[in-house]
Amino acid sequence: MTTLHELAERLIAKGEGPREPTREPVNTTMIRHWTQAMGDRNPRYQGLDAVAPPAMLQVWTMDRESPSRGPLDDMLDALTAAGYTGVVATNCEHTYARYLTPGEELTYATRMTELTGPKRTALGEGYFLTWLTTWYAKDEPVGEMTFRLLKFRPREESSPTGKRKPYPLKPAVNRDTAFFWEGASSGELRIQTCGDCGELRHPPGPICPSCRSTERSYVRAAGVGEIYSYVVHHNPPVPGHDTPFVVAVVEIPEGVRIVGNVVDCEPSQVGIGMRVKVTYRRMDDELILPMWAPLES
Repeated sequence: MTTLHELAERLIAKGEGPREPTREPVNTTMIRHWTQAMGDRNPRYQGLDAVAPPAMLQVWTMDRESPSRGPLDDMLDALTAAGYTGVVATNCEHTYARYLTPGEELTYATRMTELTGPKRTALGEGYFLTWLTTWYAKDEPVGEMTFRLLKFRPREESSPTGKRKPYPLKPAVNRDTAFFWEGASSGELRIQTCGDCGELRHPPGPICPSCRSTERSYVRAAGVGEIYSYVVHHNPPVPGHDTPFVVAVVEIPEGVRIVGNVVDCEPSQVGIGMRVKVTYRRMDDELILPMWAPLES
């Protein structure tokens, strides 16, 4: 019987899978939509001589079903068949060779690079799977993405009487984000603000993108907003959530956008422009998450 590691060795040896064309050429319409959604006002990405933001590299690949199978598909299927049905992304790294210009038609190809495990994790026993996707303009590599995920076997946890099971998707809490999570625990929606120029920003970060200051503070938001965009997640299963569920980008009057789940309504009731208010849900004995619920008129 072939082991998972023996299969991985064969698939890694196959190298890069078939090149697939991207859905459409690099174009100014998608550049404009992406920069507006991300709040990126860099003049290099605007006007007749616009170039594509390097971080858009993966955008040209999205929303396209590949007609062919690659080595990665066989590995994912084997892990699922072995009972490792849970999936969580762990890290993603981009490398950019140059700017892309409107009109360029890209292709991309993926190769598997590593399988490690089994490893014991907080989510359960699993394998870390890594692959490399390369984007090409004709035969010139223009960018790469190294992606790693954990395929794990969800474990059955029994909690002591009176205690909640630990929420499996804990957010990272550090010096830049602690104020936000402390606010959520207190029922406050806190938005980071620059201590020098006063600009608000979310998600929080160590440096102001406008004036480069490292001084920061926060303001308390009113806790209402409108849905700017959203997705209804059906598959794959996500630990700690029952599918389908809605994840939305909510634009608040203070001038920033915040990502969060939409609750207290059916996914079919959610729409662009829907008025929502923040609500707080306790996920376990330590974590409270801000979410969004319909705002009663």
